[in-house]
Amino acid sequence: MTETTQTHTPPAPPGGAAARSPEFRLALDALRGLRQDLFDDAFAYRPLPRRSVDGPVTRRLTGRARQYAQWAPHAVVGAAGLLAMLVGYESSRGAFLDVLAGLLALAPVLLTLVRPVGAFWASLAAAPVSGLCYGGWYEWPWPPGSFLTHLTVLTVVAVRTRPRTAAWMWVLTLVYGLFADTLHHSGYYDSTTGPMLVLSAFALLSVAVLHIRRQARQEVTAQRTVTAHERSRRTLLEERTTIARELHDVVAHHMSVVAIQAEAAPYRVQNPPPELERAFATIRENAVAALTELRRVLGVVRAEDYEAPEAPQPTLADLDALLANVRDAGLTVDKAVTGAVRELPQGVGLSAYRIVQEALSNTLRHAPGATARVEIGYVLGGLGLRVVNGPPPYPAPVKPSPGAGHGITGMRERVTMLKGGMTAGATDDGGYEVAVFLPVATVSEGEA
Repeated sequence: MTETTQTHTPPAPPGGAAARSPEFRLALDALRGLRQDLFDDAFAYRPLPRRSVDGPVTRRLTGRARQYAQWAPHAVVGAAGLLAMLVGYESSRGAFLDVLAGLLALAPVLLTLVRPVGAFWASLAAAPVSGLCYGGWYEWPWPPGSFLTHLTVLTVVAVRTRPRTAAWMWVLTLVYGLFADTLHHSGYYDSTTGPMLVLSAFALLSVAVLHIRRQARQEVTAQRTVTAHERSRRTLLEERTTIARELHDVVAHHMSVVAIQAEAAPYRVQNPPPELERAFATIRENAVAALTELRRVLGVVRAEDYEAPEAPQPTLADLDALLANVRDAGLTVDKAVTGAVRELPQGVGLSAYRIVQEALSNTLRHAPGATARVEIGYVLGGLGLRVVNGPPPYPAPVKPSPGAGHGITGMRERVTMLKGGMTAGATDDGGYEVAVFLPVATVSEGEA
């Protein structure tokens, strides 16, 4: 008895093994790129845009010269077309053919201004016709005028498109040159295919390098923008974290005082009613619970190495010590107070102190040797601050420090938190001024 073993061969995929090979897919993608770059909408209308006048040279131009500078690329292309037309006109057989050769050299170059890809096809089509107009078969397949035209068209189209399109144009130029040389392998003195391929390769390679540099510059600019934005956000978060830490200490202190006073209040009254004792007990429980939640929520903003200050947070009452400190650092500063001095909420006093401190620190860093003045105005409905410094002396005794850019951001965050207003900018004499208004709610006697 004989056993027969059957081997089941899996069915071949549609399109054969080549459809699955990387080489086939690579060739298919290449042909698809060729169709997209040089065949799809080849004669689409794409006018050459005017040149930007924001460059280092054109920025210095004024009036009509600045307007004419916008058309500089168009003028260069037009001049190249006129040169090609003159070369084609002089190298033709004469009579009517010289005019035809000149127009065939000029038209593709001018076409690059409005239909760049179509200009490439027009230049290829004009090459054999220009060869018939040429006075002799000494140079083929590109006579002098057509040679200059095609080289100009390749360069302009490469500048206006992308490197892949330039590569495809060079390949098609190679194919056309080899085909033309094979078709007329005899009957002409010299072939211009080799010089055309070499010169066009150098021109297209130079344009590709310019494209790569431009793209790299754009990417670097975009990355710098993103980095600056991220740095600004990080600075903003750091300032908000600092403010949250300080306010955490202020609020925690007040809640602790409320809890202690609520616990001690019943003992200040002889035989307090039970309702009063329960009310104070509820107040104390709520204060302790709020303090616990506050420490749990706002405790996340503390760094691992952060230690709460043992001394109370500073206020405007400590401003004289701050001014004495900056005077010791070499800053000449005066203080002026207007209005009736009154007690401020601790958050407002702390923010006002920090704003003055940061403004004076900026003066020390950015304008060493300058004089400063601090003005505090207690006005109806709020507190006004103005810190102004004069221009630094020349020559400066100390080189200015660039700083990290946190100062103005931190001041604005504090002012925004208190719903105030702030302006900061250079003064007419070359100094700098920071003006702030912090609103303070007033309490009438009937509500007190």
